[in-house]
Amino acid sequence: MALPYEIITSRQNNLLVETHKLTDRKHRNRTGNFRFDGVKLTAEALLRDVELVAVLLRQSDAEAVTARIRSLSGKEFPDGTRVVCVADHVFDSLSEESAPEGVICVAKMQGEWHRIWQSDMGTPTLEERIMLLESVRDPSNLGAIVRSAAALGVDRLILSADCADIYSAKTVRASMGTLFSQRIDRTDVLSDYITRLRADGRRVFAAALDESAEQLGGFAIQTGDCAVIGNEGHGLSSAVIKACGRTVYIPMTDRAESLNAAVAAALLMWEFGRKG
Repeated sequence: MALPYEIITSRQNNLLVETHKLTDRKHRNRTGNFRFDGVKLTAEALLRDVELVAVLLRQSDAEAVTARIRSLSGKEFPDGTRVVCVADHVFDSLSEESAPEGVICVAKMQGEWHRIWQSDMGTPTLEERIMLLESVRDPSNLGAIVRSAAALGVDRLILSADCADIYSAKTVRASMGTLFSQRIDRTDVLSDYITRLRADGRRVFAAALDESAEQLGGFAIQTGDCAVIGNEGHGLSSAVIKACGRTVYIPMTDRAESLNAAVAAALLMWEFGRKG
């Protein structure tokens, strides 16, 4: 049975051109849209009520892909969403997947969940579980951290401005759709944000190895405690470590020099979440 959707056969079609441009961060920020590929992510977007602008289906298997998405989500594409079929060779050239699953979505950025923090917005309450990241540049690491945060009950992630883009296709993919409903704030000066958290009564631990660092699991976790993970190669800046006032390290064998940032973040989130 043929689906009642517009069929696009030209790479020069305006919708396809605009979708391709969304691989660029500046264009995403300019338009307020982002893109992602795949059946599972599309189903997650429907389940979490992400505002879809357009859905592009590969023509030859559009019916089967639509049925899989409906089966996973229990939902139809919302009214107002532009749904089109794209000729196979054009679709495959547009996809960012090595093995395209037959669906690409264009969606609106999640303003409700993802914000740029301003000083007059206040800081999270002590009961809100948070994790902070400085200069985590690898989008796959960032996506994995988002996924762990959702799984381990972290209410809010706080990112420095130079972290990877949360709307990068790699970040969205690595988050497995948890990005769509994970609260995330960005802040221009992370050290200032940390100072405000401490003024609110939180203990903030920098994940850094120095002579005063406390071993993870070796001290009692208190309500409001949180940690900061740094750049994959260079760790945390001296300004952030100073703002925290305390450091924590994850005990490990001498067979490895360090942990991947996403793994370290998950361990810290797990341990700091054991309070209560």
